[in-house]
This record gives sequence, structure tokens and C-alpha cells, in this order.
Amino acid sequence: MSTSTEITAAQVMELRARTGAGVMDCRKALAEAGGDLERAAELLRATGLGMAEKKAGRATREGLVEAYIHGNGRLGALVEVNCETDFVARTEGFRQLARELAMQVAATAPRYLSREDVPVAERDDPQVKELILLEQPYIRDAGRTVQDLITETVAKVGENIQVRRFARFKVGE
Repeated sequence: MSTSTEITAAQVMELRARTGAGVMDCRKALAEAGGDLERAAELLRATGLGMAEKKAGRATREGLVEAYIHGNGRLGALVEVNCETDFVARTEGFRQLARELAMQVAATAPRYLSREDVPVAERDDPQVKELILLEQPYIRDAGRTVQDLITETVAKVGENIQVRRFARFKVGE
């Protein structure tokens, strides 16, 4: 869909700041959305989801274990996040994702990684979503899930990313 709407550098940079997508991807999405930032962000998310789905089957044997400690050492979380290459594991975007995931685990105390990990008898319980890390609302933006955050990072780094496991520790529990 082509439009005669002039796309400014300021619009591109604002969309880039919101989504983390590349400059050319932001410009293309804005052009397709007729300059509408919200619609362009939706288009970029959809593109990122498609990219993530294509990469989902690829092996993730590299990555890192990230720790988050809070409250003078009284609460902590460890998260193992895997990717395809050690190169991506060393990037700031990947490390930032791992930090955010560790903070999410510390803040929300999930019990399961994905719906498949939930006992069959509990899967249909409407409250179980809050206990599944990948389905939880992201603590910094309740309009996105943790899985959305991972999907967006997959689109940015170009590799499959998987949360392998996590643990949360609280003194006295």
C-alpha cells in the first residue's frame, strides 16, 4: 500500500526507540501505515512474530545464565536464556533481555515456564496464566507478554531465543 505521506526522520527515530527495529524497517512500516506510529509498531510486531516463528525450530546451544538480586540479598532469581551463537549471547540486546527476564522472575514468582509445563488438571484454570512465565504481562509494559518481549528480541538479533529454565529464591521461603 503506497501513500504520499512524507515520513520524517523524527518519526523513524521515535518508532525505532519504541520497537528497537532497524531504521529501514521502521521507515518501511511507517510508509505502509501512512505515518501512523501505532499502526507501524503493530506491523513491526507482526513482522517480528513471523521471523520468530521461522526461527523457532533452530537449535539454541549458546546463551547465558543471568542473576538478579534484590532487597539487600533477600530475593534473587536465576534465568538460563539460550540462543544459537555465542556472538549473539555477547550482544547488549541479548544480555538486556536476560536481565529483564531475571527481574520478571524475581518480581512475579512464576511457577511454570510454558503452558506445557502446567499439570493437565490445572491447564484450563483461568488464573494459571499468571503462573506461566511466557504468558505473564511484562512488568515494564502490561500490554505485552514476556513471550512478546522475547519475540521482539528474536526479530532484532536474528536468532532463535529460548528460556531454558529459571529459579527464584527468597530468604525464609
